[in-house]
Amino acid sequence: MQESPHIPVLYREVLECFSSMRSGVIIDCTLGYGGHSVLLLEANPAISLVGIDQDQSAIDFSTKRLAPFGERVTIVKGRFASVISDVVAQVGAKNVCGILADIGVSSLQLDTKERGFSYESDRLDMRMNPEAPLSAADVVNGYSQRALERVLHDYGELRNYRKIASVMVQQRPFHSAKELAETVKPYAPHGKKIHPATLVMQAIRIEVNNELGELQELLSAIASLQLHRTKVAIISFHSLEDRIVKQQFSRWSKSCICLSDAMRCTCGNNHAIGTVVSKKPITASVAELQENPRSRSAKMRIFTMDSERE
Repeated sequence: MQESPHIPVLYREVLECFSSMRSGVIIDCTLGYGGHSVLLLEANPAISLVGIDQDQSAIDFSTKRLAPFGERVTIVKGRFASVISDVVAQVGAKNVCGILADIGVSSLQLDTKERGFSYESDRLDMRMNPEAPLSAADVVNGYSQRALERVLHDYGELRNYRKIASVMVQQRPFHSAKELAETVKPYAPHGKKIHPATLVMQAIRIEVNNELGELQELLSAIASLQLHRTKVAIISFHSLEDRIVKQQFSRWSKSCICLSDAMRCTCGNNHAIGTVVSKKPITASVAELQENPRSRSAKMRIFTMDSERE
């Protein structure tokens, strides 16, 4: 079997999450190198899997890697938020036993310098889908200073977002991620174990790929699918994503949706669509942190959809 050049994050915890699956279909919304998918297929011989990815290079790699599993695997190209409803309609909602999404940039993209994600890259791209119209170069070199301030503030949560945006406008055009990272480095937060430009690059990447919007669309789609006893596991890598997942899972679990100051319940008290499995985010073990430092930011939350809802 084709080997993966990286270790999937929280793989032990993902296997534990789906260990009770006896039959049905697991949807891997972020196929990537197929690391999670391979482990799930090996650990659950009776299940089938649908992998979704918008990156053709990831699809090409995983198609070969998952070939030994034959008809148990189907791969779909597209944005997971856009295609998951069609996937569920095709396999049948009652057959979907699990949904996994590993949100954010993949190791495949990070490690390929030509994709422009790495601080050492000679390109400035950051598109998860190379065919998408908006690139990091478009954002950095084309956005107004006010628009850049919005991106850095909303997605990077940077205190001195105005100064950094001003420097970017004064120093542009930028032609590489390396050049951009070095330029903003003196003005970015220091003192952490991460590269000083991490939050700046993260903010631009989120804007380019509409990552938070995609996540919200995915969660909205899942809520509308009338799934039955389906485990939903979402892995995120920064506080903005984790906050969205936490808040959405909390809303899904509330039976009463009346305003907090309501004197009595008038909503029917039957709006819960499932149960939060993980009250706190699941993080990497000490052993995993040693073997895969990239897992240090990973947080997984799990929700079980309720089969009894109408």
